[in-house]
Amino acid sequence: MSLHLPRLGVEPDAPFPPVDRALRRPDGLLAFGGDLSVLRLRNAYRHGVFPWFSEGQPILWWSPDPRAVFETADLRPNRRLARALRGSGWTLRADTAFADVVTACAQAPRPGQDGTWITDAMRDAYTALHAAGSAHSVEVFDGDALVGGIYGVALGRMFFGESMFSARSGASKAALFALARQMRHWNMPLIDAQVGNPHLVALGADHWPRERFIETARRLVDDPAPVEGRWTAAFGDSPAARLGAPD
Repeated sequence: MSLHLPRLGVEPDAPFPPVDRALRRPDGLLAFGGDLSVLRLRNAYRHGVFPWFSEGQPILWWSPDPRAVFETADLRPNRRLARALRGSGWTLRADTAFADVVTACAQAPRPGQDGTWITDAMRDAYTALHAAGSAHSVEVFDGDALVGGIYGVALGRMFFGESMFSARSGASKAALFALARQMRHWNMPLIDAQVGNPHLVALGADHWPRERFIETARRLVDDPAPVEGRWTAAFGDSPAARLGAPD
């Protein structure tokens, strides 16, 4: 590991370096080391930092510039997808199958990627974060079958997306749009999408300069959370057909 890359302290609450010290190549690499404890992960997200590493690597921490984001006010399915969802018969829920969503995301093929960054250590870490009430999933069910989902971290009025998957065409999009719809009801305006790609842009992602993202995210995470603990009851069972209707 480069001597120019800071190593995190062993204490779970050890501070992260200022994000403006992140490398340009690779974009956003900020630090290495530490652990994936609940305390450290919450501290990372509060400061616009997230872990991303492959099996066999040390824990790597990132804060890229620019940052891909979704503004929930504008995130809705297009007419073609809305029509398909109306005929799908799918049901949307939250926090009823978190571990299954993470596992499905880890197993989903990613074009241009060899293997997955969702290692066993990452699965265990986010499962612990879910048990602590800070990580959540939105799931798409076709009957009893889990066919799509998204998971991430919620702090205050901010959601930091981690990954999503589809076992049926359009199911991950349904999960994303259902998340955005619920967040609008809860006055949560922003979803972090971390690193942009053409697929995310096609769904409606924008790219913000890191400074703008950090300033906005820090303000939102300091606000009271609209729901404490699991989202299951507050989210309810929602037909996917509603995603094509006005809020």
